[in-house]
Amino acid sequence: MAIKRALISVSDKTGIVEFASELAKLGVEIISTGGTQSLLKDKGVPVIGISEVTGFPEIMDGRVKTLHPAVHSGLLAVRDNEEHQASMKKLGLDYIDLVVVNLYPFAETIAKPNVSYEDAIENIDIGGPTMLRSAAKNHAFVSVVVDAADYAKVLEEVQETGDTTLETRKQLAAKVFRHTGSYDALIADYLSKQMGEPYPERYTVTYEKMQELRYGENPHQSAAFYRKPNAAAGNITTAEQLHGKELSYNNINDANTALQIVKEFSEPAVVAVKHMNPCGVGIGTNVLEAYQKAYAADPTSIFGGIVAANRTVDEATAQLLHEIFLEIVIAPDFTPEALDILSKKKNIRLLKVVGLDTVAGRKAEPVVTTVEGGMLVQDSDAYQLTEADLKVVSERQPTEEEMKQLLFAWKVVKHVKSNAIVLVADDMTVGVGAGQMNRVGAAKIAIEQAGDKSKGAVLSSDAFFPMGDTLEMAAKAGITAVIQPGGSIKDEESIRVANENGIAMVMTGVRHFKH
Repeated sequence: MAIKRALISVSDKTGIVEFASELAKLGVEIISTGGTQSLLKDKGVPVIGISEVTGFPEIMDGRVKTLHPAVHSGLLAVRDNEEHQASMKKLGLDYIDLVVVNLYPFAETIAKPNVSYEDAIENIDIGGPTMLRSAAKNHAFVSVVVDAADYAKVLEEVQETGDTTLETRKQLAAKVFRHTGSYDALIADYLSKQMGEPYPERYTVTYEKMQELRYGENPHQSAAFYRKPNAAAGNITTAEQLHGKELSYNNINDANTALQIVKEFSEPAVVAVKHMNPCGVGIGTNVLEAYQKAYAADPTSIFGGIVAANRTVDEATAQLLHEIFLEIVIAPDFTPEALDILSKKKNIRLLKVVGLDTVAGRKAEPVVTTVEGGMLVQDSDAYQLTEADLKVVSERQPTEEEMKQLLFAWKVVKHVKSNAIVLVADDMTVGVGAGQMNRVGAAKIAIEQAGDKSKGAVLSSDAFFPMGDTLEMAAKAGITAVIQPGGSIKDEESIRVANENGIAMVMTGVRHFKH
């Protein structure tokens, strides 16, 4: 076996001229189509047009050119099958030994702002995937390349032996089916969304690998990091790492949590996270004040944590950040002075995430959670609460300042693992109770953490109070206002306790369970 004939047709023409030129030097006959054919001819690479092979012109603006028996017989014929050999000879057909194809840029097309439906559909490749699949199916005899990164390896083997190894062909075939599977998944997702079908009978997702990780949640677990094609700005997958060693599995999870929380705020805000729960959140007139409050919220837990800011980190803030051990600092940018200060620490990771300083209204996006043997899909919790949505159920109305703190507390408790209680005072969290099996336990942790700061603080609960015991505990701690979803059959008991203790209580009608 040897590669004598290659079919090349690529949308992304990176490196294709050099690759085809080297093949031609080895005596490989090159067949091509459309723009690829024109490019190769212009660069002096000997090339045969597809119409010379099929005996049929490219028609319908190039929609039909390679969908022809002369092409697919050459790709699918089993070379050691006598019947196939006889058919090829009888019909005057020739084999195609190498296929180099990449596809119409569907993902790039639908990523364009205001792309039309017609333009999206026109960029669905038909002939390309068909050739790829034909060649990949027949990888026992045919080499198929869908990724320019493989040009060098294929060329090296052909130069050495005249052909690729079977192992290489198997690897290339597997990559082809991953590629076409991903391509089809994007198209299916786009069309499903166009038809308003968020949960179709078959749910197919595709992600692109960013990096393999040293290990997963624990050292005995392997892991890799993937991102969605066309991921929007303002998230961990689009972060630019300015300094530090590579992110770990736990770093990525914690950084994602910090980003989700800090994006809740339009005013300058800083969030500190440990183990996917906020340990301190502060807002202020500038990033320095916000950080000082986030740090003061829990000076112990922030050690070894992750900090996210929604404003540029300046020199003064960097000086304070430099004083403690932090895994990651995330911000929309860093001043040169701040970057210089923080970069002096070898292991700290500095991530620049564009868009954190602009709150443009968050959209619900599909969230996929795996379970053994399956997965769950839901909308992300993008609900935005306003003061107009609140219902005051207590005799005492919250003051203007209490209302401000209640809305702040509600933004934070949304991102704390259930059962969750958050205490807030003076634009900062003072107590966080996370992930408890009952609400009283969560409140106890938050109140104990707050200590004397609970006096005059407000309390937020991610779900309703099943009875009045949590309110009784809050009253004893000196909490003056409470925000909670409401909806319990014992709401009246909680309202009674609030009234007896002069607590202002508002209900949202919306809960924020987070498992």
